Amino acid sequence: MTRTSILSVASALTILTASCGRNKENKETADNQHQETVANVDVHGQWYLDSIVFSDSEYVRVRPDVRLSSIHQYIVFEDSTYFIKTNCNSISGTYTVKGDSIILGDGAMTEMACDDMSVEEALRRILPNIASIHIQNDSIARLDSRNPSEYIVLRKAPIERK
Repeated sequence: MTRTSILSVASALTILTASCGRNKENKETADNQHQETVANVDVHGQWYLDSIVFSDSEYVRVRPDVRLSSIHQYIVFEDSTYFIKTNCNSISGTYTVKGDSIILGDGAMTEMACDDMSVEEALRRILPNIASIHIQNDSIARLDSRNPSEYIVLRKAPIERK
């Protein structure tokens, strides 16, 4: 092979390698920009607990305290903290949202003994597995677990006007 042929082949390989690397860099940059432009779900505010579902046949329907029918069980998302109030106990901790992913950090829970502990038991079981959030019509939120078919349904509490 002549020296000119070797240089031509080497030049062609260099150009080909450089263009492949640039395409990969362009794709990675585009993917990163897409991830950055995905808006975080806005979960701020007070949400009533509606139901906690583990399967088609295992779920907890959350009801207001029958003695105080206007008092609902709820979760409040504020800044980077959440606060859950049941008929008997409360749970609080930190959370982060990235796109539609949500991570509920370990929290503190009061441990008062109550007649019906089903909501507390269900929350203790499902909260560590919550992985994503989907909001419909700004009024219904669904917190999905990593485990298929497990989720929490929330209803947006009306904003109190003074």
